[in-house]
Amino acid sequence: MSKYKNKKVNLDGHVFDSKAEANYYECLKIRHVKGEVEGFELQPIFKLQPAFKKQDKSFQAITYIADFLVYLPNGEVEVIDIKGVITETFNVKRTLFEYKYPHLQLILLKHVKKYGGFITLDEYNKLQRVEKRVKNKTKQSKGSGS
Repeated sequence: MSKYKNKKVNLDGHVFDSKAEANYYECLKIRHVKGEVEGFELQPIFKLQPAFKKQDKSFQAITYIADFLVYLPNGEVEVIDIKGVITETFNVKRTLFEYKYPHLQLILLKHVKKYGGFITLDEYNKLQRVEKRVKNKTKQSKGSGS
């Protein structure tokens, strides 16, 4: 069990941090066979800041490990991270990643059954806001005696 109550999943000799990550891996394998992706890597590591020394004190390098690096037929490369929870640490690493790797597209995905599977975190947040507005309007119209 991981820190966010996800169960680790073993698949094809790889250990995934969640069932959603393993499901996305399965999707990538299918997309690869269909020719929709040229290939992909698991858990690519990106160096955000090198290790350094200051006044005899050593500082470790800061790295970001994404879930997948996907090579598309058109030559583009996508960095995919399957997210359930966005942490403050991730937000900092995301900012550093976007600065250091402007040529790479970082895509945050969430697996949501009611929306049909994987959607971007931005799409999910928009849908949640819309649902909340609809819910609030429904409450208001019921409460006003209309």
